[in-house]
Amino acid sequence: MTARLAAGLWVQAYLARLRLAGIPVYIAAKGDPTAGAVAVKCATLDGRAAAFQRVLDPATGRRVWATLAEGAERDVDAALARARGRDPDLWVIELEDRQGRTLLDEPGLSD
Repeated sequence: MTARLAAGLWVQAYLARLRLAGIPVYIAAKGDPTAGAVAVKCATLDGRAAAFQRVLDPATGRRVWATLAEGAERDVDAALARARGRDPDLWVIELEDRQGRTLLDEPGLSD
């Protein structure tokens, strides 16, 4: 069994990687530093956005990033507000990238 990295440490590492890639990012909502879930919102600066959250893939039993919401940025924000209402320990990380890059598919972030 693999130990999971504390949410706060994962968030700090993710922020560092985004900043190294030149992608503006900030923490929109702090969650539980130990066991909080993390949602990532990527705004493409054209009024659209997408939000992602880690979920358990029933086919493989592995945690994967899945789309939580996608579309008009205000709709994505509303979906994140509802998710945060259900889970106050949820971290919300917001980034801005015209190309929609999140780096979530990179090693160490994707698995």
